Amino acid sequence: MTNMNHLEQPNIANLPELRQIGKPLRRIDAMGKVTGATQYAADYVMPNMLHAKVLRAQHASAKIVRIDVSKARALPGVVCVLTAEDLPGDRVATDIPGVTGTSKRAGTDAPILAHDRVRFMGEALAVVAAEELALAEQALDLIEVVYEPYPAVYTPEEAMQPGAPIVTEPDNIVARWRILKGDADAAMRDADLIVEGTYKTQFIDHAYLEPEAGIAWVDEHDVLTIRVSTQVVEHFRSIAAALQLPQNKVHIMGTLVGGGFGGKEDITVELFIGLAALKTRRPVKLVYTREESILAHCKRHPFTITHKTGVTRSGRILASQVNLVADSGAYVYLSPYVLLYAASSAVGPYKINHVTINAYAVATNNTFTSAFRGFGAAQACVAYEQHMDEIARALNMSPREIRRLNYVQAGDTTPNGQAFRGAVWLEECANRAWDALGEPTPPPTPHVKIGRGLASYMQSYGRITWFHDTSQAWVGLEMDGSIVIRCGVPDIGGGQVNTLAQISAEVLGVPMERITVYSTDSALTPLAGTTTATRQMYMSGNATYQAAMAVRKTLAERASQHFECEPAEIDFADSTVFNKNDATQKMPLTQLIALCAAEGLPRANLSLFKAPFTEKLDPDNAQGDIWPDYTFGAQAVEVAVDMETGEVRVLKSAACHDVGRALNPAAVVGQIEGGAAQGLGYALLEDVQIVNGVTLTPSFAEYLLPTACDVPEVKTIILESGTGLGPFGAKGVGEPALTPMAPAIANAVTNAIGARVTQLPLTPERVLEAIERQHGSA
Repeated sequence: MTNMNHLEQPNIANLPELRQIGKPLRRIDAMGKVTGATQYAADYVMPNMLHAKVLRAQHASAKIVRIDVSKARALPGVVCVLTAEDLPGDRVATDIPGVTGTSKRAGTDAPILAHDRVRFMGEALAVVAAEELALAEQALDLIEVVYEPYPAVYTPEEAMQPGAPIVTEPDNIVARWRILKGDADAAMRDADLIVEGTYKTQFIDHAYLEPEAGIAWVDEHDVLTIRVSTQVVEHFRSIAAALQLPQNKVHIMGTLVGGGFGGKEDITVELFIGLAALKTRRPVKLVYTREESILAHCKRHPFTITHKTGVTRSGRILASQVNLVADSGAYVYLSPYVLLYAASSAVGPYKINHVTINAYAVATNNTFTSAFRGFGAAQACVAYEQHMDEIARALNMSPREIRRLNYVQAGDTTPNGQAFRGAVWLEECANRAWDALGEPTPPPTPHVKIGRGLASYMQSYGRITWFHDTSQAWVGLEMDGSIVIRCGVPDIGGGQVNTLAQISAEVLGVPMERITVYSTDSALTPLAGTTTATRQMYMSGNATYQAAMAVRKTLAERASQHFECEPAEIDFADSTVFNKNDATQKMPLTQLIALCAAEGLPRANLSLFKAPFTEKLDPDNAQGDIWPDYTFGAQAVEVAVDMETGEVRVLKSAACHDVGRALNPAAVVGQIEGGAAQGLGYALLEDVQIVNGVTLTPSFAEYLLPTACDVPEVKTIILESGTGLGPFGAKGVGEPALTPMAPAIANAVTNAIGARVTQLPLTPERVLEAIERQHGSA
């Protein structure tokens, strides 16, 4: 892994030096985590607490004839057993979590507990709460379920056929998007060469360290309170609607999250423990086992993406036609938006004047799919970057040259018409990443081939702009000069809370150790929206910046009166207020706070930050802005491929991203390293194998993850254009860090063996098949 000594951070844009922003300061949550003092959701216990378990379907598609819970209810120590018949409402909203100003899509609600039909293996049927966990597990075994077989479909291709069994009403095609630019058919006829290819990605699991967990109770004010590991505290609204409670009677207390990656964006345990707590009037705790987590929570969407590209002999891309088909699994959840991200990213960061994109998300009887780091754009990158290498190979050009000829520039537009308004340093990122690989590694034996691959990308940060996204933050100065920040941001391990502290520290000149942040509480902290879509630095960061600047303005105006100078001459550092132009004019920050307090001047501010607001796009031709902005970068890797076994090892990895401004370089490096490691797993190992609706990889014994031995040192190069929309010109990098790694590895393997493996993961079996095909055609 990279340490800070290996970090290159060229300040290309000559950004001004700041005191605390841009410094690798220790995170305010670091000590608790490294000493084990930090409590996660599963660590909490309460007096008189019950333990919950969920009964899950053993079939992927079946009618429920009868559920008999009488024996389970009769078991001593079992306090309640709930089925769909016992619920106040039977469905929960799954569409666009956290959004208040946009109506949900029709047909996107999902059952809380299945009552007439199961649509995927692992669907919830009943909830048991008992005095001991073992008793709850025993009670599950006593519940009798009688099923009747029901026709099923397990691939999108099957599900799209006329007469196919319907998984979700009214149609298995749960979402579709079309993007048109120019005349792709006519431009294809003018091309010197047509290059076609189909690329496939797989189901993968989030595989976070911390499985889903929570504890619920009804407090003294008759409020259902849920302490839970979540990326979205605003779920209190959906939970209230599902349980038919007023929204002010549901209180979400988020914990620090032991990994999310999108898997805790949807509701997980909240409704199960909420129902049991309301029924029993006792605290109820539920922690998923690893097997339950893999079986029953959402997965990354598998995609089949077909490219047809018309090019000139000189390497210019004239036209692109792309078809995308995604497996949404048994329920809709966020598939329409994942599909939009994929479709709008389908041709990558390349200038193409004639484009036709058709995209479909299709329901099947597989585990449902939803948010996952990269959110559709990662799958699109797997396809378009492999296809760029295939174009280069067809033209006998270098992969770097074909990209250089076609990269978008600032001011160009996407196929949906959104302009790139900031810096677009694609070529710089690609060159830096490639050069960082250094000299090629000599093959250790004759049967090992060395290959190198490159992938560039563009990825949005911030939510879809027609969601009308907002975030709030409160910043206040106490009388002793310490700072309190209140913001509902869930921290999922990326340092979201620390970012708010570092922004406030810079603006108000207070050391980080003098700042306390209260976060992730739907009732007691200003709502800040979801920790998804690489949005929190942009949204809550800007809200915090605005609030801190408002406090600074009040203080600076009062200090300027004291020093008899202009407010613009006042600065703050090291808990001291001073005149920048006269070193003799200074006072402790506490003295200025006391002056403001004595005069009734505000020393706190609540700020609301609004992203750009746009209108919804037409699914038949999605034209217009979709996101606030984009991040750009590149990944380069070197691999060794054993031609006898098909084993692939990544030897070198170099990542270069323009992050606008690195608010905390250590945190940025952590995101880039983690993204590269996760992308390596995506490329080579991870695969939730679902065959005829049955999950064949139910634990980490079967579901393969990269270990420290698999992940090489990541050379991280941070570029800072200063053109981001976040505070101090920052851009989001949490999701973008993952996106280019898998296609870079795929391109490196092709470079080594001379043949393309078009389906992830690149298992030894698939690599050997490609080698054999290559030798057979030679």
